[in-house]
Amino acid sequence: MHNEQHFSALKFITCGSVDDGKSTLIGRLLVDTKAVLQDHLAGVQRSGETDLALLTDGLSAEREQGITIDVAYRYFNTEARKFIIGDAPGHEQYTRNMVTAASSADAAVVLVDAIKLDWANPDLQLLPQTRRHSLLVNLLRVPSIVFAINKLDAVADATVAYKNIAGALNKFAQEAGITVTAMVPVSALKGWNVVTTENNDQTDWCGYTGPSLLSILEDLPVTPAETDVAFSFPVQWVEKFHDSGVTTQGRRVFWGRVATGSIEPGQTVKVFPSGQTAVVSQVLSATRQPQGKAAGHSAGIVLDREVDVSRGDWLLAAEGAPEGQRQLSTTIAWMDDEPLVAGRLYWALHGHRWVKVKVQRVVHRLNVNTLAQEEATELAPNAIGHVTLALQEPLVTLPFAQSRILGALVLVDTATHKTSGAVLVH
Repeated sequence: MHNEQHFSALKFITCGSVDDGKSTLIGRLLVDTKAVLQDHLAGVQRSGETDLALLTDGLSAEREQGITIDVAYRYFNTEARKFIIGDAPGHEQYTRNMVTAASSADAAVVLVDAIKLDWANPDLQLLPQTRRHSLLVNLLRVPSIVFAINKLDAVADATVAYKNIAGALNKFAQEAGITVTAMVPVSALKGWNVVTTENNDQTDWCGYTGPSLLSILEDLPVTPAETDVAFSFPVQWVEKFHDSGVTTQGRRVFWGRVATGSIEPGQTVKVFPSGQTAVVSQVLSATRQPQGKAAGHSAGIVLDREVDVSRGDWLLAAEGAPEGQRQLSTTIAWMDDEPLVAGRLYWALHGHRWVKVKVQRVVHRLNVNTLAQEEATELAPNAIGHVTLALQEPLVTLPFAQSRILGALVLVDTATHKTSGAVLVH
C-alpha cells in the first residue's frame, strides 16, 4: 500500500495571508525541483534576480492588480512522487476559492509570515487569516496540515522567532482541535528548508534539525480511499450491450467511479431510488478487464438481471448502506453573489443526481475567523453557516466526517446555473 500511496500524486494547497510569500514559495519549489524551463526563467528576471512570484502569478488580471484571485493549479514532480499544487487566494472575499481547492486536497501548507508577527513575544497573536485558513482546511477535512513559518531570514533572531511562532501555532491548534502534521521554518526567498536543508549557513538553522518542506510533502499519504464504508456507486453512464447472447445477466453496463467501499462479482446491490436488488455478475475495469474495484477507481458494473437504472441513480450495498434522506442538516460555504435566505429553491447535485432543494432555515453563521456560531438569517457571499435543507426527493448521504464523497453536495442556482454553495452534511 505504501508504494501505491507514494506513486499517486499528492494534491496540496498553499494558503495563508496576503503577501505571506505563497507565490514565492511555489516558485521556489518549481525552480529548485527543475520543473521550470530555462527560457521561462529568463522571462521572469527583475534586475538580474529571478522573481519567483512572477513565475506563479500567471493570471494577467492578477499581475495588473498585484493580487492572486483564483485557484491556479501547478504541476511538478521529484524522483519520489508527482505533485499538484492549488494556490488559493489569501483575501477574505475569496474564501469560496479556498473552499473549492481544499475540498479535494490531500494536504494544506499554511504559510505564516514571521515579519508580520510580534515574533519576540512568547504570547504573540497570530494573524486572523492564519487562524481562518487553518480552521477552514480542518473543517473541510484536509488530512494533513503543515505550517511553514516563512521569512525567518529577515528577522533579527530566527531561533527565538521560530520558537515563539511555533508555540503560538501549537497552542491555537490545540484549542481548535486541529492535528498538526508538521511545522517547518523556511525562507522561500533564499530557498532555505524548502527543497533542501543543505544550503543553510548553519545545519540547525532556527534550532530546527528536521526535514525540508519538500521531504515532508514527499512522505505525506494521499487521502485514503473510503473503503471502510459500505459500497456506493453513482451511475454516470449506461451502456447497452449489443451482442446480448448472454442470458444470465442484464444487457447493460453501468459506468462510474466507486465512491465508497468496494465491489466484487457475486455481491448483492440495491438500486437507489427504485429499491430493486440484483447480484453483480461482472465488474469491469476501464479497459474492460474483469476485476474487483475499490473506492476511488472507475468501474463498469454488469448485473445478473435487467433492472431499471439510469444516470444519476446509485448502486448501493444491499446491507449497511445509508437510507435516503429528505431533510439535511448541513454546513454551507456560500459562493453566490446573492445571499442565501430561507425559502429559496436550488438544484442540488450529489454524485450525478440532481434534486430540487429548498432552504428551510439558516440556523447560524460561523465566524470565519473563530468558527464561533453567530445569530443570522442569511449567508452573505463567502460566508459559512449551518443551514437546514429540505429535498424534493431523497438522497443517500453520509456525514461529511465519515465520507467526503457521500457527505458533499453542490447547490446550483436554478435560473443562472451558477454554482451557489458547497454543502457538507452533518
